[in-house]
Formats: sequence, structure tokens, C-alpha cells
Amino acid sequence: MIRVLIADDEALMRSGLQMILDLQDDIEVVAVVENGREAMEAARRKNPDVALLDIRMPDMDGLTATSAMTKLPSPPAVLVLTTFALDGNIEQALLAGAAGFLLKDTPPRELVEAIRVVMRGDAVLSPAVTRRVIELQRRQLSAHSGHSDHSKLLGRLTDREREVLPQLARGLSNADIARTLFMSEGTVKGHVSRMMDKLGVTNRVQAALIAFEAGVNDEQLGQGPVLRDDPADVAEPGER
Repeated sequence: MIRVLIADDEALMRSGLQMILDLQDDIEVVAVVENGREAMEAARRKNPDVALLDIRMPDMDGLTATSAMTKLPSPPAVLVLTTFALDGNIEQALLAGAAGFLLKDTPPRELVEAIRVVMRGDAVLSPAVTRRVIELQRRQLSAHSGHSDHSKLLGRLTDREREVLPQLARGLSNADIARTLFMSEGTVKGHVSRMMDKLGVTNRVQAALIAFEAGVNDEQLGQGPVLRDDPADVAEPGER
């Protein structure tokens, strides 16, 4: 059972989300609150698996709450919900540690699936948001050269991890990456976990942002010094 926290300052939105989720056999709504501070208190008390947070809330907004929640001992995966697909909000939410960013007009079926996706440790973005993220990164790369620091981070990765990163940046799940690169899903999970530790990020979306900013593509996989893989490709405990 996936335990979900809902935080939104609009009563109608809270009721609608709860009604949609209560119809699901594998989802339980454990708390419904109206601001970020109440969301943090509920997250500590209820220990949800997934938190649905509105960005614009009184008494601690969703971005601040997202950043605070990701620092909890057992943090929930955060799905940020908003009416506004503003570039600044998208970037701030992802850098704060959100596992996904959805617009409030996302169809109910896609919202439910997004909860299941982030519960599995994958990231999710609305198609419109994905386009904005990519365009944002392209504009930033054109405006300033930020490759050097990120290139140093990528230099910490093994050959295999540098094969996995572009697939992750394209939004592929671990299962899809496994099929693409002819690995087991457990091996991919291990590579993703170690890769995120080396990049200093807490979720897959942040890793994808680094990939975009560094201009990672298939042609770059073999460039630059990289660490060698361990003799055996085995997954480490835990999933990312």
C-alpha cells in the first residue's frame, strides 16, 4: 500500500485529489493538509511514501516544504503540483529534491500512475514540463559555460555509469534502461544508486539536470578519463 500525503491550500483541490486516490486499491491517503508547515508536521507523524505538494501555499510554500522533506530520516518522494508551468518553479522544485513536477490539469489516471512511478524510485514530469526543462537547460548552456564543474563530476563515473546517465536523462525507467543496455534491472539500480552518490544528488531528476547541463549525449560517453568498473556488475542494496 502506497501511503500518500496531500497538501494544497484549495479545499476543492484537496477533496478532488483525495477522491481520486481513495478509489485506488493500492493507495491510502494518510493526511490531507492546507499548507506547507502542516505538511511537514504530517510527514513527520505519518511517514508517507509519497507527498503531493502544491507550490503556492501559505505558511511555508511547497518548494520550502519539498527541500525540508527530502532531509527527513525517511523522506517521502515528493510530487509537486501547480497550476503554473513557470520555468523558475520547475527548476527550483527539481533542485529542492522533488521526484516529479505535474500540472494540476494532469488527467487523474496519469496522476495515479505518477504516484506509482515515484514510489518505485523513478522520476516523472508532465510532457509540457519536460519540454520546458530541456529548453531551460539549453538556454542556460547558451548563456554561460557551466560544463567544467559538471564535467569534473562526470569524470567520477565509471564507463557503465556513463552509459546509464544519458538513458536516465531521457526519462527512462530502470526497467527500460535495462532493456536498452542489455543489463538486469538490479544491475541498473546499483549503477543509478552509485552514480547519484558520486554526483551528489538525491534523486533522478537532479541527475538528469546535471546531464543536460553537461551536454551529455551518446557521442560523449567515451570522452575524458573515467574510473574503471568493478569486476562484477552487482546492485547495491536499496533502490533509487
